[in-house]
Amino acid sequence: MQIILPIFVTLMAAGLPLALRAGEIEWRHLTSKNGDLPVPGESTQQTGALIADLDKDGTNDFVLSFREKGPALVWYRRRATGWDRYVIEPEYLTVEAGGAVYDIDGDGDLDIVFGGDWQSKEVWWWENPYPNYDPKVPWKRHVIKKDGATQHHDQAFADFKGTGKAQLAFWNQGAKAILLADIPAQPRTAEGWPFTAIFSGAAGEGGGNAAKYAEGMAAFDIDGDGKPDLLAGNYWFKHEGGSKFRPIKVADIGGRIAAGRFKPGRYPQIVIAPGDGVGPLRWYECVGNPEDSSAWVGHDLAGRDVIHGHSLQIADIDGDGNLDIFCAEMAKWHEKQKESDNPNAKAWIFYGDGQGHFRQTEFATGIGFHEAQLGDLDGDGDIDILDKPYNWEVPRVDVWLNNGTGGRPTK
Repeated sequence: MQIILPIFVTLMAAGLPLALRAGEIEWRHLTSKNGDLPVPGESTQQTGALIADLDKDGTNDFVLSFREKGPALVWYRRRATGWDRYVIEPEYLTVEAGGAVYDIDGDGDLDIVFGGDWQSKEVWWWENPYPNYDPKVPWKRHVIKKDGATQHHDQAFADFKGTGKAQLAFWNQGAKAILLADIPAQPRTAEGWPFTAIFSGAAGEGGGNAAKYAEGMAAFDIDGDGKPDLLAGNYWFKHEGGSKFRPIKVADIGGRIAAGRFKPGRYPQIVIAPGDGVGPLRWYECVGNPEDSSAWVGHDLAGRDVIHGHSLQIADIDGDGNLDIFCAEMAKWHEKQKESDNPNAKAWIFYGDGQGHFRQTEFATGIGFHEAQLGDLDGDGDIDILDKPYNWEVPRVDVWLNNGTGGRPTK
């Protein structure tokens, strides 16, 4: 265990200095490398990560996914002073990055979805056995998609069609498409879910150092009509009835994508990081009609291109009532070499002031981040950080607790 003091780097507000600093945080760093958490498994390719309260005890747990060798899914169940490791899926599956949680079977607990990678045509969901958990008994796996093109990097649940019931949106990179699936009436016995392609084409990927395939997925009400919209790649998607969605371009690049309100105004803002490529980290605000691509104006955050910025999260990290942005680079992504691709990989927190200004701080240097997640991991009411590198110093998982367990000091 290690206590890390925040590093003050730069104050930014569209290139201008800010006068005030956000409250300081002392991060308590826990890592499986030092025995603070159980080692994830034997796989050296760690793909996905999810935070959710799976056992309904009021405190979040987390799930990690793997390929290369089993187990494919493990669950870190929060206890009073740490985590117990349960195997959800002991078999070898080629699980891709991404994942989502939702009460699929309507029994009051959260189930899990992950998709297969470039080697797999499948997407699966795992039935939560609440309250009957046994570390030696795997969760029951069901098939959502079993044929067609391969690779399914990123998923999201929301009622995108406004039917009163959530749908599952997911990328199918092998088809260069986004698929939208309705949850069957009897999902436990269904042999697959009905789905349709709602988008096909490029979504911000490109040549050179850019990502080779489109990725990223989130849900947020962008146009203020009270219905969640789909965000993916470098687009947000306007629902126009039935299974028809109109893609509206926000940025030139696509990748990790998220949305929130960083300043007052009618519409929220969108953040995009380059994901599996190299490019700018920017937040975009709408200065006109959100359905007009030219109305989306980008603002740089990092001051340089971000290298494989595969971690992008939004939350109020310092507890001041304003949303902040977390972004981090991968240190290693090539599997056939031992050396790091990006040994000076950076992780940043951009503290927002609620007026569209951000204070840039350097959270970590030289640590590999991939699919890092933000959430309250110890039940003390503040935002913590979960990271599992893809193939840097693996197998490994890290947690940073915000001011340790107990929350922020009273001001």
